[in-house]
Amino acid sequence: MDKDADRYRRYLDGDDSGLAEIIDIYNLRLSLYINGIVRNICLAEEIMQETFVKLAVRKPRFSGKSGFGTWLFAIARNCAIDHLRKSSKYTEMPETEGFLLSDEADIEKNYLKEEQKIELHRAMKKLNPDYFQVIYLMYFEELDTAGIAEVMHKSRRQVGDLVYRAKKALRSELERSGFNYEEF
Repeated sequence: MDKDADRYRRYLDGDDSGLAEIIDIYNLRLSLYINGIVRNICLAEEIMQETFVKLAVRKPRFSGKSGFGTWLFAIARNCAIDHLRKSSKYTEMPETEGFLLSDEADIEKNYLKEEQKIELHRAMKKLNPDYFQVIYLMYFEELDTAGIAEVMHKSRRQVGDLVYRAKKALRSELERSGFNYEEF
């Protein structure tokens, strides 16, 4: 059993700090993942909070058949899809651009690196939501194919096909915008 599952077990046994630790670890990661589904960061944060409320109030049983993170991302995905079904419409928030500069680092190099990240993020937002999800889960959350299949309710074969098509679509989108992804 992983540490996060132990934290959840502590919470179920009455130690509220276990849930607080889980929220600290996963709140930003879930918000970014859900934003890829609903395409609205404010709504994504609300759905992320709803996910944690479900953990706190309903206290669903974690069976341990998958990793705790995989299980939690599946709950968040289901919350997001339920919200989209209920509202059947959503609006996209305008993108905010920005970067942090380090006093010690080369300013130009940092600027270019941040611009590449922004461009990559823009390209990912243009992808089909399933493509966004599979890329996000694989490369940002480092889930394996089995974990992604469980979160997305797809077979491993379908996930493999999605990964292939998502990479191809992302490469095409990046090339269209003149992005040199090999330097990144």
